[in-house]
Amino acid sequence: MHGLAQELNRVGVASAYDRWAPIYDLVFGPVFKRGRRAAIDAAETVGGRILEVGVGTGISLPHYRAESRITGIDIADQMLDKARDRVRRLKLNHVERIAIGDAEALDFDDASFDVVVAQYVVSAVPHPDRALSEFLRVVRPGGMIVIATRLGAEAGMRARIERALMPITSRLGWRTDFPWSIYGDWAARNPQAELVERRPLPPLGHFSLVCFRRAAAAGQDNHPTPALGATA
Repeated sequence: MHGLAQELNRVGVASAYDRWAPIYDLVFGPVFKRGRRAAIDAAETVGGRILEVGVGTGISLPHYRAESRITGIDIADQMLDKARDRVRRLKLNHVERIAIGDAEALDFDDASFDVVVAQYVVSAVPHPDRALSEFLRVVRPGGMIVIATRLGAEAGMRARIERALMPITSRLGWRTDFPWSIYGDWAARNPQAELVERRPLPPLGHFSLVCFRRAAAAGQDNHPTPALGATA
């Protein structure tokens, strides 16, 4: 993980996404549309208090149910300005808070949320393990971590190309070289994180929906969450 962290740093990522802010929805809105819809649908199987990490311009916010209570955080000020404007314009009363926040050091108490949603975020932080562990900390037992993510190839020509592109894409704010083992190894070290869904997203399967349920520790209540799709 040390090499990954060297490729990205918090200030650099924030600056990159501030530069993207004026055109982010135009460029990435259509690209991430299916993953965004899948993540929201998965989150709404639980509902309640939902934290969206990396809320960006708030493009997802109008699509959550009015009954859910949404908090959105991001590290990029100019992205958040657009999110706040969207909340005002569309009168999104289910959005409780939009604020600066760091995925690797969440400013929330343990078990504060029913769901944590991270869309195309984990591959854009310097230390993915830290972010995943923070998601696990702030979600309640029985709650869900919902991740839309790019997954890189494990081997072969595509993997070599993705590694070669890293110096370029890291300056743009994300990684191309991001294998499933980052998630799998983290889950193996954190037995409370139960993988309940992993499925490729159309059209080409370069992106995936990954969902973990936080299991209860011994002696805790574990409010059950509905079953999702089959784990790959």
